Amino acid sequence: MKKIAVYPGSFDPITNGHIDIITRGLRMFDELIILIAYNPNKSSLFTVEERMDMIRQVVIKDEKILRVDCSSGLLVDYVQNKGANVILRGLRAVSEFEYEFQMALINRRLNRDIETVFLMTGFQWFYTSSNLIKEAASLGGSVTGLVPDIVFERLRGKFNKVTK
Repeated sequence: MKKIAVYPGSFDPITNGHIDIITRGLRMFDELIILIAYNPNKSSLFTVEERMDMIRQVVIKDEKILRVDCSSGLLVDYVQNKGANVILRGLRAVSEFEYEFQMALINRRLNRDIETVFLMTGFQWFYTSSNLIKEAASLGGSVTGLVPDIVFERLRGKFNKVTK
């Protein structure tokens, strides 16, 4: 039986920290679904379509083992409907653990057949978050090396201030 995991997030935008988790997740699972979990009532810098496009350009080499999808529904329902039984989550710092632990517990309560696996991001990405990157880019700060080149160019297009 194939081991399928779902890696949910907003990915607004995808960062090199996300890519670190994806790369390492692919070593553990036969198939990985990158799920843009979105809330239509929440504002994002990039549309869902833009985020899906950036992710595909950055990480999709083999669509048999890595897919991109989006959903606004209950995560455990999505995971079950895709034939997966693992939620992959990345952690940057201990401060994130409490929230992630609570989410894992409620997901486990909702569906006992679904496990959550946590991966610590590489040490060079501990301080990197989509929100910090967007803030720095909006103020003209350099985010070179924190995001893939295609994302850097898209941020530059959104803010017209981003420097190399």
